[in-house]
Amino acid sequence: MRRETLVIATVVALVLLPMWFVAIQGEPPSEEIEIDQSVTEMRPLQSIVDTPNKLSPSQVGVVVWVALFALLGALTAVHRFMNRAVRPDEPADANVGDDPGGASWFTTDFRWLAEYHDSTDAIEGIVVMGALTVLAIVFAALFTGEYLTLARTQYFGTYAAGMFLSLAGSTVAYYAWFLPHVEVVEERGH
Repeated sequence: MRRETLVIATVVALVLLPMWFVAIQGEPPSEEIEIDQSVTEMRPLQSIVDTPNKLSPSQVGVVVWVALFALLGALTAVHRFMNRAVRPDEPADANVGDDPGGASWFTTDFRWLAEYHDSTDAIEGIVVMGALTVLAIVFAALFTGEYLTLARTQYFGTYAAGMFLSLAGSTVAYYAWFLPHVEVVEERGH
C-alpha cells in the first residue's frame, strides 16, 4: 500500500471511529407499522436490504461522512480510469505547436499547448456508451413503472441511482474515448 493511501485511510479512520462510537449510543429502535396482510397483498415496507426504521442525528452524520468518502473514492477511480485505461501511453503528438486538431484558440502570447493526444474514437467506446444508454433507459422505465403502481415506492432510490449513475458513466465514456486530451501551459505574473 502506498504511503499516501495509508495516510488518507488513517485520517478517515480517526474521523469516523469516534463518530461511529457516538452513533452506536443512538436512539432505541422503533417498531414498523405494517399493512394488515389479511386485507391486501401489498408490502410497501419490503426492501432489498434490511434497514433501520429510525436513525439518530449522529448515525446520519456517520452515514453522510461514509457516503462522501465513497463518492471521493469513486471520483478518483473514474479519473484514473479515464487517464490510464483509455489514454495512450505513447508520447504526445509532435505537431503540438502546429495547431493540432484545429485548436489554435488554445494558444495566445501567454498560453500554449504542452501536450495533445487526439481522441481514440475506438469501437469499445461506442459499445460502452450504447450499453450505458440502454441501462439508463431501463432504469428510467423501472422508475416510471414504480411511480405508476400502487403503494410500491420503496425502490425509487435504487432506480433513480441506477439511472443517474448510468448517465454519469455515459458522460465518462464520452470524455474518455471521444474527446482529445489537452494540457495547456500558461504564464502567470505574481
